[in-house]
Amino acid sequence: MSMVTTSAWVPRGYAAPFPNKYQFDDDEFERIAGLAKLKLDEAEEDLEEAQEEEEEKKKGSGSSKAKAEGSTPAKTTTRDEIEIDDDLKEYDLENYDNDDEEEQGEAQQMGMFGNVKSLAYYESNKDDPYITLQEGAEEDEDREDLQILATDNLILAAKIEDELAHLEVYVYEDGADNLYVHHDIMLPAIPLCVEWLDIPVSKPGVDKDSVGNFVAVGTFDPDIEIWDLDTVDCMYPNAILGQGGNPEEEKKKKKKKKNKKANDEYHVDAVLALAANRKHRNLLASGSADKTIKLWDLHTTKCAKSYSYHTDKVCSLAWHSVESTVLLSGSYDRTCAIADMRAPTVAPTRVGVESDVENVKWDPHDPNYFYVSTENGIVHYFDARNASTNPSASKSVWQLQAHDESISSFDLNPVIPGFMATGSTDKTVKLWNIGPQGPSLVVSRDFDVGKVFTTTFGPDAAVAFRLAVGGSKGTMSVWDTSTNTGVRKAFAQKLPEAPAKEGEVEDRLVGVDDDESSSSDDGDDDDDGEEEDESDNESKSGNDDSMDED
Repeated sequence: MSMVTTSAWVPRGYAAPFPNKYQFDDDEFERIAGLAKLKLDEAEEDLEEAQEEEEEKKKGSGSSKAKAEGSTPAKTTTRDEIEIDDDLKEYDLENYDNDDEEEQGEAQQMGMFGNVKSLAYYESNKDDPYITLQEGAEEDEDREDLQILATDNLILAAKIEDELAHLEVYVYEDGADNLYVHHDIMLPAIPLCVEWLDIPVSKPGVDKDSVGNFVAVGTFDPDIEIWDLDTVDCMYPNAILGQGGNPEEEKKKKKKKKNKKANDEYHVDAVLALAANRKHRNLLASGSADKTIKLWDLHTTKCAKSYSYHTDKVCSLAWHSVESTVLLSGSYDRTCAIADMRAPTVAPTRVGVESDVENVKWDPHDPNYFYVSTENGIVHYFDARNASTNPSASKSVWQLQAHDESISSFDLNPVIPGFMATGSTDKTVKLWNIGPQGPSLVVSRDFDVGKVFTTTFGPDAAVAFRLAVGGSKGTMSVWDTSTNTGVRKAFAQKLPEAPAKEGEVEDRLVGVDDDESSSSDDGDDDDDGEEEDESDNESKSGNDDSMDED
């Protein structure tokens, strides 16, 4: 089984040109020992219990065996009673298992490595004539392989493969139409959400307010792990937000199961949503299946505040782009709440929808409005100014039956106004043009990624038309939507035209092949979609009005 559950882009310029290789020294060992103490203690307790049970079983089986044998004396045989064949006597098998320390010592002194002190030592491998392959050349080659250019984007894809969970860090080279895995990070459980962070977290020797390249990962475990993306082959996260990050508190709870009751300190169930505050960069919001929203301070890695606005799982979060302390949250209780995190005692305003909420997003081009996608395949567009404390009284500006099945993912283009992408468990990705009268379908495609779980637009102007798509087949693809005729016609008036690229083809799709299946890379959009705009039927000579950015 292979599956991409969620993904996120990293803007250009944040990744280190040459990522560091993980160094496991004494300080790192102490840090890992401290972070992992909770799990180590639990493992030791489980081991002790297993050993005690094993001893009890042995005692029980020993006593029952003694009872069965009764008082009958066991028949013993002495070594003298055994006649040894003359041919075997020369091998002295009687003393085969005896350890003679003196003989071993003599053997060691006279062995191949007995004269170890006579071997020549060199301070550097360069001085050793027997070492012909120098380290520098190999290190330089590895360094070049790891290099990330300023024009590259990273794409973070949470993946499950053969029951193992990991985060794959892709490098997307737009100019070269290339997408490849740079490195990956092992995860403790199935990943459900990822959020890129531009602030260093628990990185020694680095100013806590400086710019960083980190990622927060939420899984079926209640803890949130934070990893440094500029370090490859890491063994353990830089920080853990939750109970696992405070092993000293767990000493009081030995031989007791973890507390499953919601509290103000940490989550006790799966983490379903994460949202980083881009203005107050040390704040990270998380939503959980324990029905709570937690606000974390990344400087201290502690929970600053806990909120209980919902009566069911909190599955999606989004910070307001202007009012930076206002948080939008969506829940399986079929409501969305708009709350100011500075006023936890004030009841939030709400809107209601017809089924479980899947995703919520603020309109990046008009902060008074927000979008909500639901399990029934409907997208709602709400005016936040009309929301009230009564969710049933709220009415959407418009609603769209985008898919027949659940909308598992949707995104709004941060650069191009009115450009929306939706992905569904019906295996299709649809692009929409949202005008004054509402949304209209531009194109629909099946990318052969299975059920679509993630659709995200590129964060930079240079890759604004690029859409990352992943799903249940475990493949990631990046679609250059500007190579589609319908997209160019729909958004021709929203961006200045750029000269067409020489030799460009329709529906440019860049993907990474999976071990068992490969992503679709057929350049024909006309036959793939369920519904298509009539403009898609034009010939490929229509590239003269290409909107590919510089």
